[in-house]
Amino acid sequence: MSTSAKTFPIWAFFSLITNGLLMLGVILLIWQQQRLSAVSPTPVSETKAVKPELGERHTLNYQQWVDILKKEAQVAVDKHPEHLTILAGDSLSLWFPPELLPEGRNWLNQGISGETSYGLLKRLELFDRTQPEVILVMVGINDVIQGVSDEIILDNQRQIMSYLRKAHPKAQIIIQSILPHGGEEATWEGREKLLAIPNSRIRQLNQQLQAIATKEGVKYLDLYPLFINQQGNLHRKLTTDGLHLSPQGYIVWRTALQIYTSTKLKSEV
Repeated sequence: MSTSAKTFPIWAFFSLITNGLLMLGVILLIWQQQRLSAVSPTPVSETKAVKPELGERHTLNYQQWVDILKKEAQVAVDKHPEHLTILAGDSLSLWFPPELLPEGRNWLNQGISGETSYGLLKRLELFDRTQPEVILVMVGINDVIQGVSDEIILDNQRQIMSYLRKAHPKAQIIIQSILPHGGEEATWEGREKLLAIPNSRIRQLNQQLQAIATKEGVKYLDLYPLFINQQGNLHRKLTTDGLHLSPQGYIVWRTALQIYTSTKLKSEV
């Protein structure tokens, strides 16, 4: 018994404290954020500097997406905005409403709909020269949907962390947990694929992801507990179809980012 207590990882202890405080903060602030968003969303001026309108991007193929993101990254290189923060990932990052992104930062959205961990890994070089202050990564749910094994997903994630840490030594790199899906309540067109994936698997993947992040020396933000209902599925009020997020879901995410970046990151400056 005493031996186990002595070998309990220090990082795990502090992670529990951090995530506990994060969940408490989100609970306290979520209603305030919902009211502000519902009454009069305030545009984020910083966002406009580096993130243009999405327009008809949903009709683009993958290479067209990559070409556009490369150009947008170049704009960030040329303008070198202060407090540049990059969102890297799939459609969950891509469709983050600009007006809900935390204020006080310039945002560069490098999300692509349907992106996988392998796809993201292969295009990280697009923003090599942007000199971001923070890089937020969320990817993995499309891998699971496509039947990619846990081993491959985690290896790709490990390579993503290693690459970003070397390419951006001065940036705060934050790996975000994979979010749950809506289970039986899902209405997404690929519902059957979601039902074949137990959320318990995603939870286990996140546990391994956190361990890898610690080993690679990058931050880990556990959003998973903030999005689940009593059954352990994605809460219906936080999603549009059991996979993608509703405005309320993005408010939860925004609040978590606000608390994390204003406490966890600033305390380490």
